[in-house]
Amino acid sequence: MTRFQSRSSGFTLIELLVVIAIIGILVGMLLPAVQSVREAARRTDCSNRMRQMAIATLNYEGARQHFPPGTHTYNGTNINLSIHSHLLVYMEQNAVADLVDFTVGWNSATNQVASDTQVGFFMCPSNVDNLPTGAGGRNNYYGNAGVQILHSGIPDPNPGDPNFGMPPSDGIFFNASRIKIRDITDGASNTALFSERVTGDGSNGVSTPKSDTYQPGTYPSTPDEAIAHASAIDVTDLSFQGYSNVGASWLRSYHSTNRYWHVNVPNGRSAMFPPNRIMTTASSYHPGGVSMVKADGSLKFIPSTIDINVWRLIGCRNDGQVYNDDF
Repeated sequence: MTRFQSRSSGFTLIELLVVIAIIGILVGMLLPAVQSVREAARRTDCSNRMRQMAIATLNYEGARQHFPPGTHTYNGTNINLSIHSHLLVYMEQNAVADLVDFTVGWNSATNQVASDTQVGFFMCPSNVDNLPTGAGGRNNYYGNAGVQILHSGIPDPNPGDPNFGMPPSDGIFFNASRIKIRDITDGASNTALFSERVTGDGSNGVSTPKSDTYQPGTYPSTPDEAIAHASAIDVTDLSFQGYSNVGASWLRSYHSTNRYWHVNVPNGRSAMFPPNRIMTTASSYHPGGVSMVKADGSLKFIPSTIDINVWRLIGCRNDGQVYNDDF
């Protein structure tokens, strides 16, 4: 009688290592595709949130016959409440709107709860938040303040003021602004309403070029000079730190919390200058550029490589020039 001895077959160690290596390669090839799909979904979500803000702004304009002011005034006094505070009731955020006291400033004790409340519509899903606890509710969607560098948007009429004779704002949002649709003579479909800006690192002891607002200490008088002066500084020198709590609180009307300028191209450097001159730049964590919504509610993704002159045309409401939208 013949006896057969069975032998169990299996992978050798070398074969097992080869299989593991192949699986690793396949996973490595798949991950970028998965990440790309996720980012595409986040970018779509971001655009939808921005569009909701544009619709709310247009509804506000329809009801009040002007866009929300860049800063809120009460009894003739600027109390630094933001564009966003006026949009809450038009975005079905009545519960948050009820928390806002429109008779006092954003940092008043009666506005503390509102200031700290996070409104989901104001945040881009791709944003990386490094702000400290207590900085306030975050915001990534900034209103277009135009191409000119005057922070207030309105030159001082006093001939002795250092900003006397500076060009006024040519954007949509500035101090006590009351811009109407008909004031956008270049056309609502040709003019930016909101774009993105990433939140800050929350510390002047750290330099983060993508988010920080630097302080060169110079006195530029034109947009080109502002770029040149900001580009000339060494950002690793912490003495040039200006503002790092970028994006908080959304309730505060400020150049680094909810208004941006079309001075520098998207994802370029931001800077603040004396006296009352500013270059807050659009930025995002979307690869290659920033999302933007125009004053007619249409969406556009703007590459960081956009020609600076075209970017400035998009930021100005009334220069009488047209641009090619194929970028």
